[in-house]
Amino acid sequence: MTVTRTIPDLSYLFNHTSHVLKTHMTAALDEIGLTPRMHCVLVHALEEERTQIQLAEVCDMDKTTMVVTLDALEKAGYAERRPSSRDRRARIVSVTERGAEIAERSMRIVDRVHGAVLEALPEGEREVFVRAMERLAGGHLAEPVDASCRRPRERAAAR
Repeated sequence: MTVTRTIPDLSYLFNHTSHVLKTHMTAALDEIGLTPRMHCVLVHALEEERTQIQLAEVCDMDKTTMVVTLDALEKAGYAERRPSSRDRRARIVSVTERGAEIAERSMRIVDRVHGAVLEALPEGEREVFVRAMERLAGGHLAEPVDASCRRPRERAAAR
């Protein structure tokens, strides 16, 4: 028996291209000793005063991964945890001068990688592609669905 696909396999297209983009990004940022996660934290910490929890949310990291990433940034001298100027109980991530310099370099690398991806498309399709992705990311695919709340039997019965 064969199952006939009636709609393109978006899961494969998104997963595959996302995975390959991550490998390109990881290799490119490795040139300066950063990971994509380190880059994300530095760039977003420079935008405004953010707590570790806020940065984890923005960078789509769990708490453990965020701690490991911040430990690496602190060890490299790129960031430090400080008390918030707004709420002394909260700790914010402050980017050092060295961290701001490396974030600027990493942003150029990220722009180069993203630019290469867009250049792989015909010029007339680039803007349409970006607008469509922004629309999906800000709309229908903006928030994940919590599928973990269903019990295994319920998931099996739903199939």
